[in-house]
Order: sequence, then C-alpha cells, then structure tokens
Amino acid sequence: MAIFDQSAHEWLLLLKTSTAVVKAVAFFLAWAALWLPLAIPIAILLKWQPNKPLVTEQKLPLLAALYLVAPLILWGASWVDKVSFSDYGLDWELTIVGSLCLGLGMGVLGLTIVFFSQWKLGWVEWQSENWQLLEKVLLPILLLGLWIGVTEELVFRGFLQNQLQQDYSIWGAATIASIIFALLHLIWEQQNTLPQLPGLWLMGMVLVLARWVDGGSLGLAWGLHAGWIWGLTCLDEAKLISYTGKGPIWVTGFAGNPLAGIAGLVCLLLTSLLLLLLTA
Repeated sequence: MAIFDQSAHEWLLLLKTSTAVVKAVAFFLAWAALWLPLAIPIAILLKWQPNKPLVTEQKLPLLAALYLVAPLILWGASWVDKVSFSDYGLDWELTIVGSLCLGLGMGVLGLTIVFFSQWKLGWVEWQSENWQLLEKVLLPILLLGLWIGVTEELVFRGFLQNQLQQDYSIWGAATIASIIFALLHLIWEQQNTLPQLPGLWLMGMVLVLARWVDGGSLGLAWGLHAGWIWGLTCLDEAKLISYTGKGPIWVTGFAGNPLAGIAGLVCLLLTSLLLLLLTA
C-alpha cells in the first residue's frame, strides 16, 4: 500500500511539473481511456462501422457517453492543479446567465443573417410546410446544445486554453487549442469533416475571443456555441431549408455544411467583429 501511495504521489508531482502540452496529452488520453469501455459496447450494439458515416441515432449515444465522462476528467485535472471550475471560466454567478443569453442571441442572429442572405440570392428555399416540425425539436435541441456547448467550452476554452497559456501567449495558446478542437472532430466522421477544418479552427478562435471579451468567463462563448448548434440542428432536423444548387458550393458549403464554405467563415468573422465592438 505504501508503495502504491508513493507511486501515485510521484505521478502527481510529474503531472504538476509537466509542460502544458504534456498535461494536455495526458488529459485527452485519460478521457479516451474512460470513454472507450463505454463507447465500444455502444458502437457494437448500434452496429457502427468506423469506415461509414455516423447517423444521428448512432452518434448521440456515443456523444452522450463521451460528455458524461468529461466532468470526471475535468474534476481530476482541477484537483491536480488545485484550481476550481471558476478558474476555467465557469462560475455560477448571475452574470454568466446574462452572457449566456447574449451569446445565444448572437449565435442565432448570425445564422439568420447568413441564411436570409442566401434565400434572397436564391441559393436556398424555405420549406414552410415543415414549420410544425420545429415545435417538436426546438426545446430538446436547445438543451442538447447547452450541454454540448458547456462541455466543449470547459474542455477547450477553459482547461486547455488555461494550460497552454502557461507556456504560450493567449493567442498562441488559442491557435494550438483551436487546431486540437478542429482535429478531434475527425473522430466522428472524416470525409465531411475535412472540408470543415478551417471553419472549425476559426470557430475555436472566435470562442476564445468571446471568453476574452467576457473577462475570462465562458458564458458568452458557451452561449455562442450553443446558439450555433441549436440553429443549425433545428434547420437540419426540421428540414426547414433546401439548397437550390444555384449558389457556388464553395460559398454555401460542401455537403450542406456552412463551416465548409465561405458563408460559414463570413458568419464567424462577423461574429468576431461584433464581439470586438462589445469591448469598444
């Protein structure tokens, strides 16, 4: 028992004195180690084949298992570094609710501008007969977006950004964290995700900017992230729009993914401009 305690103490000291990159790698390896024993039987049960794209019914259970494990890993990381979740930017003061709501509004507004513009140009058509489907998915998708948003913001703009800032400048750390954020999306699907990598990287940078604008709090970034998930998933699940094929695919987005086209990048850049205006 004494030998075990000594070994655990040595590992703890090693983690505390490791570089930011080593700590980040250890974090994601530990996350994967806890998730895989859950993910493998779920994948077998759902008959998922890694060489084929995930459908929603397969992705959601795997995603739920991954994000249920995340708080345990984050708690372990905070215990090692002797910090709290508030140091990662998540505190439960009333101000975070205001920032969250502002971010939600900004996220949905940005998407509205992008798709309204494409509609006016004749690039998309609204399927008005499907509006009743929106009522069924609106609240569940909002809750899902909030859950995914807070988890990913705690991991990438909270823990990972904080760790990397110990060795790099804020924007150097943001660049690395955003690359990792983008690349990890390849876990779910490669073919459709590859064209989205620049957009996912820029999304990560904008969300770091949102945390900076919000004085280190994750409220605004959380709201933006959840708002984008909410808006895009509602459009997709309720089948509210269809592409006419008149717009260039490099603008509207490959395979109907806005982040894989100029439209999504413009939305992110406009959001970053609006965030900078909030600091003026």
